[in-house]
Amino acid sequence: MSSQQVPDMGGRGGRAVPGTNGSPETGTHGSLTRLQVVDDEQRFSDELSDYMQRRWSLADAGFDYNVVAVFGSQSTGKSTLLNRLFGTRFDVMHEGRRQQTTRGIWADRGTDAMPVLIMDVEGTDGRERGENQDFERKSALFSLAVGEVLLVNMWETMVGLYNGANMGLLKTVMEVNLQLFGGGGESKTLLYFVIRDHVSPTPLDSLAATLRTDMERIWAGLNKPEGLEGAQLGDYFDLKFASLPHKQLQPENFEQAALALRAQFVDKASDGYVFQAAYKRRVPADGFPRYAEAVWEKVVSNKDLDLPTQQELLAQYRCDEIAAAALEPFRAALEPLRPRVREGEIAGELGDVARAARSQALAAFDEQAARYHADVYRKKRASFAQTLDGELHSLALNQVKNALALGAERFARESHAALDAAAARAELAGSVADEDSFSAVVGGVRARTSAWFGGIVDSLAIAGAEWTLAAEVRQLDATLDAATAKLRDAEMQRALEQLRRDARDALGEVIGDRLNNPGDDMWAGVMQGFDAAAAQAEAQLQRRMDLAEVAAGDAREQLRRRVRRGVWEDMVAALKEELADQMVLLKLRTALEDRFRYDAAGLPRVWKPADDIDAQFARARAAAQALLPLFSRIDASASRVLPAPLASAAGAFFPQGFDAEKTLTLVAPARARELGKRFAREADALYLEAKRAMVATQNRVPAWVLALLVVLGWNEAMAILFNPLYLVLTALLVGSAFVLHSLRLWGPALRAVSGLASVANDHVHELLVEAVNRTEPARAARREPRAADDIELEALGDESPVLSASGEERSSASSSKSQLHA
Repeated sequence: MSSQQVPDMGGRGGRAVPGTNGSPETGTHGSLTRLQVVDDEQRFSDELSDYMQRRWSLADAGFDYNVVAVFGSQSTGKSTLLNRLFGTRFDVMHEGRRQQTTRGIWADRGTDAMPVLIMDVEGTDGRERGENQDFERKSALFSLAVGEVLLVNMWETMVGLYNGANMGLLKTVMEVNLQLFGGGGESKTLLYFVIRDHVSPTPLDSLAATLRTDMERIWAGLNKPEGLEGAQLGDYFDLKFASLPHKQLQPENFEQAALALRAQFVDKASDGYVFQAAYKRRVPADGFPRYAEAVWEKVVSNKDLDLPTQQELLAQYRCDEIAAAALEPFRAALEPLRPRVREGEIAGELGDVARAARSQALAAFDEQAARYHADVYRKKRASFAQTLDGELHSLALNQVKNALALGAERFARESHAALDAAAARAELAGSVADEDSFSAVVGGVRARTSAWFGGIVDSLAIAGAEWTLAAEVRQLDATLDAATAKLRDAEMQRALEQLRRDARDALGEVIGDRLNNPGDDMWAGVMQGFDAAAAQAEAQLQRRMDLAEVAAGDAREQLRRRVRRGVWEDMVAALKEELADQMVLLKLRTALEDRFRYDAAGLPRVWKPADDIDAQFARARAAAQALLPLFSRIDASASRVLPAPLASAAGAFFPQGFDAEKTLTLVAPARARELGKRFAREADALYLEAKRAMVATQNRVPAWVLALLVVLGWNEAMAILFNPLYLVLTALLVGSAFVLHSLRLWGPALRAVSGLASVANDHVHELLVEAVNRTEPARAARREPRAADDIELEALGDESPVLSASGEERSSASSSKSQLHA
């Protein structure tokens, strides 16, 4: 369905556009369409009543509907804003052409069954209408009169400007609105300022304060009707503010902010819901078309919206021309610097060029414009100065942002390098000097960075300009404060790691000595080492915190708790490393050997038959096994600094949430039982070794046996010595036996021989079975003919029993032989 022109009826006309750009409109409201309520010839459409009833289904809504209008300069994204907030399909500006998109006043209903009538108003300050501001004022006054909420759409850069932010037009329409419709004061209007492309660090509250001040100043300057001289802005208008990120640079953030803003128009439970009872016009929906038409007729016929006198008009026209002419060389002077600043460069000559260009532009304006109407000249000069200052402020602000980013980077880089150098010097010297302290190092870098940034800001100062860069200076301080806090945290983390390393080295020696010489005072010695290491670490931490200027109070206490926890965890880790499985077994074996193999004087024992080796071994093993429970759990009761019970240390001695009680167990019960079994096996081996040594000392070969062996074996020995074959075989056998004995391989060797014998036995058995299987068929073949003869002889009368018996005997004998052979 394409767009159609509605015929002119009764001197009024308008256009109904079912779709966007000539295509059918789609959405949750189905066939609902837009309507041009007022065309660009200022004619009011006579189709509004039909659209309210049939297309928008609002005629029967009674008072349960709302009206929203938009106000702002041309090509600032008003239609785009309405489409995002209400799901409408108003035409938006083509990205490839910058021209007027909305002409006249258009209306549509919001999607998702929203009972909201939205009016898209032609933008102000368009080149298509030029100097003719008549329609701008009338459309703005109409929107202000019929709308409950007026969205004032503007860019962030317009905030603080007078003409750029349409403050002059707002003043005019507010004044006339007060004269035409403000006597009753039955309802108020919400002026909702939507600040677009908010990318600067200036907070929304600051921008809102500027706009609120401007509105108060405008209201104070209004020519109020008789009887309303004391009226306040809040009696007729409420002000609300919101900002949206840049749609092109930050599309995701823009969409999120637009959705959040939409919720204020949709969600009645929202705290910022805009449609309040105070804004209602108390006009039923079926009477709204006639009400809107009457308001437009009154606006069109009102003479207060006409242009000023011819003298003022001439002054305004000429002042605008002069300002435009003076603006060209001003911009030309700044143009070479803009790309450099946009690319992040610091243009040192920007301040001088800006001051000179501004002075020359104002001088050129004053030279020609001062001859015209004085009031108009003063207003136009102030507006021209605001225009110049706005462009200079934007350029200076970009340069300061560049300096802010470079300053933060420079501060972080130089601070890291200086702190690393100071740490290296402190490591060589063994202590931290005052000039290498955190405060001294970082403070020096910060002073240099602040001085450099301050020089750039001072170079951009312009006398007479209404803007300042104080907010950016405060932002630098905040940025440096945040960077300093990060550096301080990193420095304290490095200090904690260094203190933990020192404590770990000290504890390692104490733990190794105490666990290698266990006794009843073992844990007392370990805890004494922990107390000393923790005290030393805290003392050094205190000095490092003083040098780093860590704030007193909770921050310092948290660092102390962290270093105590670190020392404790390092001690537990060292204990667990020292009590690994092999280490525990080694310590138990050492304790057993010290008591079993050595006497009280520390001399090795030589067991004699009279010694009670069993009792001595039992006592030594029991003493060694008693060490396993001692190693299994830390006994922290001997510590002088740990609170008792240890479970109460969390939040007092250690950080909150740290359960030191769980770290006391070093060897779990299951692991302790396994280690006990393994130690028992090793202890038994030691016992058997001692037994064998004692038996060896008892069983000596008598001397006469050795002499008898020499006499009786003399001939055999000579035969071996003088026979090369016997000699070589004997040497091989003796050498093999020596190697097997030295390497304790008799067991594996005997198992190998037994395996070979088993394999040989199996092989011989297989050969015998195969031989039996080959002889059995031949023996069976020899038995078959005899069985046939017996059958034949059985028919011979008297001889058959004898022959049969003889055949059976032969068969039995053959079977016996076969079994015997088998």
